[in-house]
Amino acid sequence: MIFPTAAALPRPIRLPEAVRAWAWESLHGKYGDEAVSHGFVTMDDIPGFASLSPLEKQDLAITRIAETAPLRLCPEELVCGAATLGYGIRHVIPACFHGEPLQSSVSHLTIRFDRVLKEGLVSYEEEIAQRLCDPSLTEKQTAFLRSLQNVIEAIRIWHGRYLALTKDTRPDLHRLLTRVPFQPARSFHEAVQCLWFIFAFTRLCGNWPGIGRIDWLLGDYLKGDLASGALTLADARKILASFFIKGCEWIQSDTPVGSGDAQHYQNIVLAGLDSAGNEVANEVTGLVLDIVEELSISDFPITVRLNRNTPPALKRRIAEVMRHGGGIVAVYNEELILRAFARQGYSPEEARMFANDGCWEVQIPGRTNFLYMCIDSLRTLCRAIGIDGERAPNFASAEEVYAAFHRELKKDVDAFYDTYIRGEYSCADGVWQADRAYPASVVSLFEDGCIQSARAYTDLGPVYFLRSAHIGGAPDAANSLLAIQKLVFDEKKVTLSELVGILQNNWEGHEELRQYIRSACVYYGNDSDEADLWHSRILNDFAALVTARDAAESCPVRFIPGVSTFGRQIDWLPFRCATPFGAKQGEILSGNDSPTPGTDTQGATAVIKSHCKADLEKQFSGAALDIKLYPASLNGEQGITALVGLMDGFLQLGGFFLQLDTVDVNTLLEARKNPEQYKTLSVRVSGWNARFVTLNEKWQDMVIQRTAQNPG
Repeated sequence: MIFPTAAALPRPIRLPEAVRAWAWESLHGKYGDEAVSHGFVTMDDIPGFASLSPLEKQDLAITRIAETAPLRLCPEELVCGAATLGYGIRHVIPACFHGEPLQSSVSHLTIRFDRVLKEGLVSYEEEIAQRLCDPSLTEKQTAFLRSLQNVIEAIRIWHGRYLALTKDTRPDLHRLLTRVPFQPARSFHEAVQCLWFIFAFTRLCGNWPGIGRIDWLLGDYLKGDLASGALTLADARKILASFFIKGCEWIQSDTPVGSGDAQHYQNIVLAGLDSAGNEVANEVTGLVLDIVEELSISDFPITVRLNRNTPPALKRRIAEVMRHGGGIVAVYNEELILRAFARQGYSPEEARMFANDGCWEVQIPGRTNFLYMCIDSLRTLCRAIGIDGERAPNFASAEEVYAAFHRELKKDVDAFYDTYIRGEYSCADGVWQADRAYPASVVSLFEDGCIQSARAYTDLGPVYFLRSAHIGGAPDAANSLLAIQKLVFDEKKVTLSELVGILQNNWEGHEELRQYIRSACVYYGNDSDEADLWHSRILNDFAALVTARDAAESCPVRFIPGVSTFGRQIDWLPFRCATPFGAKQGEILSGNDSPTPGTDTQGATAVIKSHCKADLEKQFSGAALDIKLYPASLNGEQGITALVGLMDGFLQLGGFFLQLDTVDVNTLLEARKNPEQYKTLSVRVSGWNARFVTLNEKWQDMVIQRTAQNPG
């Protein structure tokens, strides 16, 4: 078993061969294929089911899933529980009525796991029972709280089935389950079992939650067991490896191609400060990095919170894992993010607990409902210069072009707000509500605010309700503005009207001019102020438009800015025209806030400098920069030093989120020709990792065409 690596050295071997074999079969689809074969539970036999309310249907479905979903025990596993119904992979509750799924499920959240670990589910039962004693509850609120009780009872049913299954066959697992998840965990092994069991049940019901700060959740348990001699680090590594291997249970041997598998948003955050301001990094942090370094498991994308006081040894370990490729480990600039939270009014103690939404957008885990959508700023610019109209406006300068772009961008921001906030939430008699909320009782149970308010996760129940407009295509728009400035106003090679006509005809008949502008400017990503200032201006003005709209409204749903495409540059292709800087219609352009492929030539350091000239602290939701590095540039001690240097520079210059990936283009081309030989080859796509062979041709092209950089 050779787990793929982009590095010149093989991946280390620390785990027993039997555990590695189990990981191998999981990564090659054994358990995902089983889940697909089981599919869903059916509700067809329930009398009067069609006439029930959505909440009643959901409650019955959750109970039936707990009662009848297949159970699974793997010989090597040291924690049990499995999401065995394949329709969960489709982002729906895996229960069907007359062949149709009942409803969608929930993602882009990280539920609160720490309370379950510390207090057990009994504390939830007690709180709900007390809340139900409130005589002011409405009928709707009472029904919701009863639904939460139904979730706990369903977990008890599922738990009981595993107790019975393990009693004679696996007494070690049976002992763990006699306590968790209903009582507080006392040991590292119990804590990992509790965390996995709640996560697995949430996934069994079709939801895709993130994990959050796993080293903060588990670190004290492991410290105690190591101090008492109850466990060794090798023991703990095997236990935690079970968690990661079982997280591969939705991988299929023959995944349909598209935007890639592993998009289940089960992201993990490591290190950084706790609520009191102390560094979290501990033995669990190291074990997580050990496991993904050895097994190349990419289904839990990891982001490490770095700050100026991060231990050098941790940054070195991150670099050692990064150079194996797969994009599994990325980094946050913790200090900048904490300042961004402070701008929004979060207390320092709460802000320090940030994790992500299962992708990389930041939020307070277990307290936040989050949704985002992307705005294509390149199309916004095309509207501004009249490509969608009959004639181009008669602008006298590049500044006038930008002013028109800004007006169109404001229209996009306002349209987002009107669609995703004003169109979804309303106020009646002083009470705000979601107009089209659907039941989500499983995740509601684990979100602060829902029990207290007796309102669902989808109906303004959590403490924070966020909607984020993300700007995409900013590098392409910045490059376009620079090209317009040069061609139309500085050198007067064409009029704006003529340029618009050329773009409408996809540069047909103007190849000489197209080649000229492709090389005549130094574009975004090369540490040149001429392009970078256009880019920074776009991002800063976008953030100001979103923030101003949020401040002007009284709705409790907050409106925040961010920067990303999440691969939507593929979806946008049919609607984009040729660009002023020489790209033809149909070419794949910038992803997230990375440079347009082929326009960045000065190395990774220059890309970081260009990106960080914007005030990224204003992008409250996040701003993602993806950089692909030549594997050969990371060999030896020099490669480790280079990666640490890139991370340090990113922090010092004011970046937000940095994902460094290393993969050889020739390897990708070979994987495209012989996919059977590269089934586990992972690449970072955007906010998630995917096995390369599960990407369709356009998505593979996007990964291949990213400009590979030398570190400096």
